[in-house]
Amino acid sequence: MAIQFTAHEVKVDLKEKTKLKTFLKDLFAGEGQGLKNLHYIFCSDAYLLEINKQFLQHDTYTDIVTFEMGEDPDVTEGEIYISIDRVKENAEKFKASINQELHRVIFHGALHLCGFKDKSKAENELMHQKEDEYLIKYFGALE
Repeated sequence: MAIQFTAHEVKVDLKEKTKLKTFLKDLFAGEGQGLKNLHYIFCSDAYLLEINKQFLQHDTYTDIVTFEMGEDPDVTEGEIYISIDRVKENAEKFKASINQELHRVIFHGALHLCGFKDKSKAENELMHQKEDEYLIKYFGALE
């Protein structure tokens, strides 16, 4: 099982990577989802916009795009692209620290790969509850 973090043409200050990897493994296990490979790619708005256009036919900025890459629905192999520009902007917008917002998005992508959706109002509310639950478990409290 491998979890990787890569910065693509951006600077990201991701602390305690070993702790985060262990936590993510526990998140998947707690949600009853197997995990084989997970790759987080931190990038710019422009880079993620191109991915959004090319693969999802969406011509909009977003903070995250999640791809399931594996064949087995019970074992995750995925790539998660996160725009550091969006994370910083959303941290300011929601009056959160950049570190907390970055982890919220990291957990959000993992939850997508565990089967959680966020299209309907009810799905979105559940996703936010799960994000908060994992942020509190990770940090001990919301920053």
